[in-house]
Amino acid sequence: MAFIDVKKLSTIDKVVVGAGAVALLSMFLPWYGASGVVSASVSGFSSGYGWFGALLLVAAGLYLGLLRSGQQMPTIAAGPGVIVLGLSAIGALLVVVRWISVPSGSASVGGATYFSYGPRIGMILALIAGVVQVGCALMLFRRSGEKLPWDHKPSSGA
Repeated sequence: MAFIDVKKLSTIDKVVVGAGAVALLSMFLPWYGASGVVSASVSGFSSGYGWFGALLLVAAGLYLGLLRSGQQMPTIAAGPGVIVLGLSAIGALLVVVRWISVPSGSASVGGATYFSYGPRIGMILALIAGVVQVGCALMLFRRSGEKLPWDHKPSSGA
């Protein structure tokens, strides 16, 4: 039996799993850096707290892929729609906050840029993967009909 059986995944499931895979790959790419006479960059693993957001995106995709493939998963009080949406939303939020907090700028002389610093391709890919994954996770949650853990009516004690 395959680790994740792609044949058992719906189109939205595939997008969520694929976004998790893109987030994983983005962690190996430059997240921010500087370029000029000398260039330097930092991968997602060294990006401060940004790596944790990308890791949550990976976890959401992996959890959904394994669950839909029929793998044995731990029993959790919340349903899979809530779990995938929660992991995706928190992960994407952390990546967005990291993207906002990275300083960026450039210096130019005579219209020619000779030094620039700021976000790089890895962070941009993680950001896109997070937004796509949250959108699909929200669709999955709405289709599942699950209620949020704190959105339940107390039973009437008669």
